[in-house]
Amino acid sequence: MALVKETALVYCENQFGLVDGKTAAGLVRHSETYTIVGIIDSSLAGKDAGEELGDKKNNIPIFANFAQALNKLAEVPNCYIYGKAPLDACISSDEKLLILEAMSKGMDIINGLHQFFSDDRDFVDMAVKCGIQIKDIRKPPQLKDLHVFTGQISKVDIPVIAVLGTDCACGKMTTAVELNKALNGLGIKSVMVATGQTSLMQGAKYGAAMDALVSQFAIGEVENAVVQAFEGENLDVILVEGQSAVSHPAFMSSIGILKASMPDGVILQHPPARKFRCDFPHLTMPTVESEIQLIEAISQSQVIAIALSHEDLTDEAVRKTIKDYENRLQLPTTDVLNYGCQKLVQALCDRFPKLNQKIKKDLQPIPLLAMS
Repeated sequence: MALVKETALVYCENQFGLVDGKTAAGLVRHSETYTIVGIIDSSLAGKDAGEELGDKKNNIPIFANFAQALNKLAEVPNCYIYGKAPLDACISSDEKLLILEAMSKGMDIINGLHQFFSDDRDFVDMAVKCGIQIKDIRKPPQLKDLHVFTGQISKVDIPVIAVLGTDCACGKMTTAVELNKALNGLGIKSVMVATGQTSLMQGAKYGAAMDALVSQFAIGEVENAVVQAFEGENLDVILVEGQSAVSHPAFMSSIGILKASMPDGVILQHPPARKFRCDFPHLTMPTVESEIQLIEAISQSQVIAIALSHEDLTDEAVRKTIKDYENRLQLPTTDVLNYGCQKLVQALCDRFPKLNQKIKKDLQPIPLLAMS
């Protein structure tokens, strides 16, 4: 029986299509849990959400405010999602009033911030009064339900692939989601283990919001998710969503992911036009080469392919960058939103030949320096 998705309105004021609007963008592109019926961002009111992300038109409207959304939608959505992911992670007083108003309309509240709405007395009282739910995606499990690292990851005898990156908000989740869909479409059974709030909102069956966990349990929770996926499904490959970057001085998540999942290969995501780390304008971006060296120095894993983010690049610049990277690094390189995942699939099949036996459709070989 097919899962009936809940309808959802996503709040992303002044951030849709920007770095801090990555949760809203991720939900617009993919969600197994929600049918997104609109975005709230007054700076883009009247536009189509898909087109605003540089994708095809998807008929998800962007509204100026909450009142306009409810006035134009055929019915009140089931859920109100806070779709921004700011570094400070705290809502304003105006945003709090909007959430209370959404509750008063009978909408469940979905929150991906470190600020837990279910700990706010005003929200809790309103939720009880209106008979709605508050879902804090980043709220960790109770202590009794948390896991430490056990070494059980050594039992996983199928390829585990981590999709890491050179920075935050550079497309790691998007590439992992698209590759997961591509593999399953070819008959290679794959799941993506989520490590962030957006992918958990999208409906990932396995995973944990890694940056919300006490360090004692962060690695164990990701290991447990990978092992659960392996034991619970008849899989051919497991993809693990990356967070931040191994080289990033502000965050530890990617190092934990490497330790927890002990990947058999890494796909590295990189935004070539980005000069400074997002939210840190004084920190210059690492090179792809330096990130590869670091990943391979601190783990037993090898980078097997490069995926690009085309932010601030023309189509011609993307093509030139792909050719340049493949020439210099001798690694298959693509931009999955523009050219699909065929090169990444081929890289996996080349590295793990047993996957070729699972493919139910023809996979045409693509040489390096050619476009996918």
